[in-house]
Amino acid sequence: MKKTRHRSHPAIAKRLRFVEGHIRSIIDMIETERSCVDVAQQLHAVEKAIATAKRTLIHDHLDHCLEQTVAKLPRGERDAVEEFKTITKFL
Repeated sequence: MKKTRHRSHPAIAKRLRFVEGHIRSIIDMIETERSCVDVAQQLHAVEKAIATAKRTLIHDHLDHCLEQTVAKLPRGERDAVEEFKTITKFL
């Protein structure tokens, strides 16, 4: 696979470093016997942050890497790819 770097990558890395710290604090919450509701709420926040990072990465990849390949296709052959890009908005 070829290496890629998109403009969203620094923001994604920053978000994931934040998540890393957040997970450490959740572990501390469990070890200090915080309420399960509090822990579950924080786990939910981490889960959402990771999902957002994943979605951003996928959309950025589709918008840049896939677009470079698709741009070479005749207009009529691009419809399926455009539909695919649209449906990924629901990830």
